[in-house]
Amino acid sequence: MTPPQLLARLKKGEMPAAVLLLGPEAYQRRRLKEALLAAVPEGAAAQHDLSEIALADVLDDARSLSLFASERLLWVVNAEAALPRGRFEEESDAEGGSGDATALAGYLRDPTPGVTLVFEAIRYDFEGDDKRKQERVRKFFAAIPDVVELRRFSIHEARGEAEALIRKAGFRMETSALELLVEALGADIARIAVEIEKLALYAGKREVSVDDITALVPDARATTIFALVNALGRRDRSKSLEILDTLTKEGEYLPLALAFLSTQFRMALVAREAGLKSSQQIQGHFSRMGVPMWGSRAEQVHLTVSKFSKPQLESALKLIFQADRGLRDARPDDRVVMERFVLELTA
Repeated sequence: MTPPQLLARLKKGEMPAAVLLLGPEAYQRRRLKEALLAAVPEGAAAQHDLSEIALADVLDDARSLSLFASERLLWVVNAEAALPRGRFEEESDAEGGSGDATALAGYLRDPTPGVTLVFEAIRYDFEGDDKRKQERVRKFFAAIPDVVELRRFSIHEARGEAEALIRKAGFRMETSALELLVEALGADIARIAVEIEKLALYAGKREVSVDDITALVPDARATTIFALVNALGRRDRSKSLEILDTLTKEGEYLPLALAFLSTQFRMALVAREAGLKSSQQIQGHFSRMGVPMWGSRAEQVHLTVSKFSKPQLESALKLIFQADRGLRDARPDDRVVMERFVLELTA
């Protein structure tokens, strides 16, 4: 189940007996919590921590009838702590559960009317090393039919949600500023939402610019790196040197800028070799290849293609390699290396 599906059920007044929130995404979890709290009377919610009390105690509380509210919400954090530990871990997995898991299944066969249990299991992600651990959590709580997967937002999803939040806040933001905000914060919509609230207070009715993002948003130096990449992609020598001066004064890690730039020029070279003539064609081409590509990024790549011929793109990649090697030399002057790179690239 997705968060919007659960929100839709709550709007219809359908309160589930138990819900498992699985995954680390904080923004959707906060929205779900607000909706669930709004669905029960004030004061009818309680929170338990499974790192401090046993699951059996939580179930005892769920079975208790309240004298003051017919509907109750029990929010249970650190749900992973209920899983068996130590040498019993593999045995319980092989057996398909544990005593606590069996007790939970028994409760859900005849849940207390009006009580909603929400288990928050946010420690593990859906990919990498966490995937196996998360599967153990899912298996332990298999008796819960309503599992909400809190997956991280993609760039596209984060951008769309950010646009909706900006409209709701009642101010305007330049497209380039929005893209930098989303990229600088790693599409973390929880952080983006906080920054949009701050920007709304700062901007009033005027349009928020890239300079505003750089000045106000944490990780603003990262946005400056994106600005340098974009300026170099346009072959804008004066702007590139100006941004490089800012990065140098702020002590930014310049190889990071080269890494971003290398990606953009490689994409531009692929686009030129494929004969792509527009940002729409570039976006479609890379999307079919399974490479994340959104509108503004495709426009940046298209602009780079229009500014550099194929030999110039190949030469640019060689210059990036040389600059990266220069930055890694013993006791290099990073500014001199990068200024030489900018001058040669934009010649």
